[in-house]
Amino acid sequence: MSGEQSTAGRLYGVGLGPGDPSLMTLRAVEVIAEADVIAYHSARHGRSIARSIAAQHIRADHIEERLVYPVTTETTDHPGGYQGAIEEFYAEAAARLAAHLDAGRTVAVLAEGDPLFYGSYMHMHKRLADRYDTEVIPGVTSVSAAAARLGTPLAEGEEVLTILPGTLSEEELTARLASTDAAVVMKLGRTFTKVRSALEGSGRLDDARYVERATMAGERLAVLADVDAESVPYFSVAVLPSRVDAERQENPERGEVVVVGTGPAGPLWLTPETRGALAAADDLVGYTTYLDRVPRRPGQVRHGSDNRVESERAEFALDLARRGRRVAVVSGGDPGVFAMATAVLEAASQEEYADVPVRVLPGVTAANAAAARAGAPLGHDYAAISLSDRLKPWEVIAERLHAAASADLVLALYNPGSRSRTWQVGKARELLLEHRAPDTPVVVARDVGGTGERVRIVRLADLDPAEVDMRTILLIGSSQTRAVRRGGGEEIVWTPRRYPEA
Repeated sequence: MSGEQSTAGRLYGVGLGPGDPSLMTLRAVEVIAEADVIAYHSARHGRSIARSIAAQHIRADHIEERLVYPVTTETTDHPGGYQGAIEEFYAEAAARLAAHLDAGRTVAVLAEGDPLFYGSYMHMHKRLADRYDTEVIPGVTSVSAAAARLGTPLAEGEEVLTILPGTLSEEELTARLASTDAAVVMKLGRTFTKVRSALEGSGRLDDARYVERATMAGERLAVLADVDAESVPYFSVAVLPSRVDAERQENPERGEVVVVGTGPAGPLWLTPETRGALAAADDLVGYTTYLDRVPRRPGQVRHGSDNRVESERAEFALDLARRGRRVAVVSGGDPGVFAMATAVLEAASQEEYADVPVRVLPGVTAANAAAARAGAPLGHDYAAISLSDRLKPWEVIAERLHAAASADLVLALYNPGSRSRTWQVGKARELLLEHRAPDTPVVVARDVGGTGERVRIVRLADLDPAEVDMRTILLIGSSQTRAVRRGGGEEIVWTPRRYPEA
């Protein structure tokens, strides 16, 4: 980056690597040798890990700028609190370096690991790089060093590696650890107990490894579950390595069935908990269309089938789990709403499967997805009814439609039609018009979240059965539901939360 002053010195952010001086790059050594000023951060005790790594390359004629943090983990009486004290420190430190640069001196700011990866140098960079010629020298990160010392791949193929600061809340850590393939958690120390709980809560504790001071004196490698929290320093990381080569073998003690919902469409609709369950599974069982929404992972076995064999699919999954396999039964939407959870639990209630653990994880329902696209039609009481008469007589459906409509409930109508069921929507419209005004708003939502998404708002009297298929859900408004066209021409539907008094 070109600076405004041609006589000014040059700023370098120098990555030193994870700790072993022999892991510094040739460019880092060159820059330190050429620099007039060597700057490095330290706590108030005065010791600097960055300086100790580069010590053999620092000469007596180097000007050293020790940037001492006014506060690290202790409290402060600064009027702006901790953040105020740190911001003031960064401003003062940048001013000190700017004075050298203005005098034409070359300044090398030392940084453990990589300068722009959770490092202190970046705060100088943000304050100075737009004013002076600047070069950043990348360094080997502690993440790479930890994986190398463990001797295990971090991520392979299409696996996703997530890097997390241990300072996140336990709930956030748990969600992110559950949903990723591989992970590294930085900044342990005082956060270790929380991180350990998050690993346990996400079901990943047994896979976690602990690396302390990688490549440095005092290096320690361990199974994270065995580490004493009181012994953990800041310079340590938790590692969840690649799952590709992890053993996937039948083990009667860990077999289970997890029924998961993929939401109405693809990966954007998956919850972190569901992502984690899908990643951990040995086997995926489900309707082929829903299985196609799940990313393929090495070592997993997929068992796709037709949509009309729910009972057989459920028993097949339970049989796999009884042999020690971790099985994810994949359902669309929410598995407990007109989907696979009922079939699995019904089968699991048989004596032969009594000892097989079964969990159900929620997903975004088709009704919720369609409602969000249209506005807030489900803002008050509503009922969900399936129009499919394959598993219950039409007379029962008609009776429930009458009851819900006469109670003035908003209706979410699932499975409204298919190629072989073409008359149900028309009959439902006729029945509902006995209780609702012709201009009652109806949300006709097809393939929400998919490539063929189409969401329209029509009057109940104008609802056309020919436009409805199995990928469509209908949301029928109550007497209070409103359809409003806003300034930009967008039409929205909402149902007030306040119901008028009788």
